[in-house]
Amino acid sequence: MASNPPAKCCTIGVKHEGETTGQSIKVANKHDAYLATPTADKAHKGAGILLIPDVIGIWKNSKLIADQFAANGYLTLLIDVFNGDALPLNRSGPFDFNAWLTKGSDGNNPHTKEAVDPIVEDAIKALKEEYGVEKLGAVGYCFGAKYVVRHYKDGIKVGYAAHPSFVEEDELAAIQGPFSIAAAETDSIFPAEKRHRSEEILQKTGQPYQINLYSGVEHGFAVRGDPNKKVTRYAKEQAFLQAVTWFDNYLL
Repeated sequence: MASNPPAKCCTIGVKHEGETTGQSIKVANKHDAYLATPTADKAHKGAGILLIPDVIGIWKNSKLIADQFAANGYLTLLIDVFNGDALPLNRSGPFDFNAWLTKGSDGNNPHTKEAVDPIVEDAIKALKEEYGVEKLGAVGYCFGAKYVVRHYKDGIKVGYAAHPSFVEEDELAAIQGPFSIAAAETDSIFPAEKRHRSEEILQKTGQPYQINLYSGVEHGFAVRGDPNKKVTRYAKEQAFLQAVTWFDNYLL
């Protein structure tokens, strides 16, 4: 793997403050989603972003991130890739993460690539056909990074991921466009050896790539980091700016 599977650290973090400005919608009449729309004076015509979240799914923090992308001119669709079975923040007690991934909470709602890929494909189709997106970027946090990498073949032109998990080496090697990664200094899922291996793979793709390492932060900082900690707030803000400038340069 180019990054390890998700683990407990993927569910730990801090809920952020702020008012969301987007709207809850359905994609393909069945998938929950959140749409953040830029104002007409800032909108990048024909450009849009698919935001594939971490295992917490659609919640306050991910909605605020979608709103921030919209404030920077990008129509942004945040999609529920868990079929209503995202995990709660800071859950307590024992939990079988692998069982949730392979079977879901009720034993009949898996979150494997066979289950997630069709949801991502529906979201891409909606952005293209319903919202007129011709230049499609994608953002993946933790779990979502795998599905950014997997779906360049379906129309993603430019990708960005923060603290990626579950990405296979052959998936990363197959990307067909620019890819940027924001990494945490302390991250058992994307540790130094995985970062270095990912760099080797990205070099061979011939595509533009970027790997930024943020010191003093842990896995999940770009979504669930504590903004009251100065180093975490700085890293979170810079990781977001990394994404925006990446899209401004390679997508527009």
